[in-house]
Amino acid sequence: MHSRRNHLTKRSYRFADLFAGIGGFHLAFHELGAECVFASEWDEYARLTYARNYRKMSPQLFSSGRFAGDITKIKDKSTLPDFDILCAGFPCQPFSQAGRKLGFGDRRGNLFFQIRDVIEAKEPDAIFLENVQHLLRHDDGKTIRRIRKILEKDLGYKLFERVVRASDHGLPQHRPRVFIIGFRNHDVNFVFPEKRELRLTMSDVLRGKVDRDVGFTLRVGGKSSPINDRRNWDGYRVNGRVRRLTPDEAKLMNGFPRGFSFPKEVPASEAMKQLGNSVAVDAVRDYASTIIEALDALPRRS
Repeated sequence: MHSRRNHLTKRSYRFADLFAGIGGFHLAFHELGAECVFASEWDEYARLTYARNYRKMSPQLFSSGRFAGDITKIKDKSTLPDFDILCAGFPCQPFSQAGRKLGFGDRRGNLFFQIRDVIEAKEPDAIFLENVQHLLRHDDGKTIRRIRKILEKDLGYKLFERVVRASDHGLPQHRPRVFIIGFRNHDVNFVFPEKRELRLTMSDVLRGKVDRDVGFTLRVGGKSSPINDRRNWDGYRVNGRVRRLTPDEAKLMNGFPRGFSFPKEVPASEAMKQLGNSVAVDAVRDYASTIIEALDALPRRS
């Protein structure tokens, strides 16, 4: 789909896709040879987009009824299918500027504890979590320290953490996000992936001359702000004229292929919201590749 330097799995790996959105984790891991055996997403519009794009890619996920809605309604997490890697871009709004930074005081922030419960029940070999970089500063660092304590001390994972920009992994937007990666086996040799050059610029995305190679971070709020306003993120000067991003252009900025499509039932405003909430696929793929490489080098659990 894209030319890339990625480590294809030597073993067969299964992954779960929690708070799946429109499937950036699914796309990245599937391209590396892993199989999605469980996914959950409660937003109805996002579910439509997810099903449209992954039903043919992962038919067993849908035929087995393992594309779930609200994860909180699955009380006994041990009933989930077994998997090796847990992926979760858990809701970022409680920790972001847009979400008023309420953190665990927001119901969405409490969804992190659903991740904890799944990890505790299923004990995957690796976890891969993504959130806004403000998570590291939220509540004077108390939130991230609590998350680390749960993952390291309570659940026993060795953690690796880094703020990752989409623009450092080939995509033309900044999009700084914190990646939290953990392994059950503390003997793991995990190496952060190298940065890479842009594989496309905003001029490629907008098919005209744009005065910046790297675009603004795709967001949920502030759409259609004046182009010189600090809140602007979707307005660009293309060949000297101001125009707004379309969903088809925004998806390229997040690393989704041109063939990725939104169902007709999903309004353009919802499609842009989905992209504003999505992970950057190329960045996730680079890290997924190094996770798989590290797991390949470990002995299999009996």
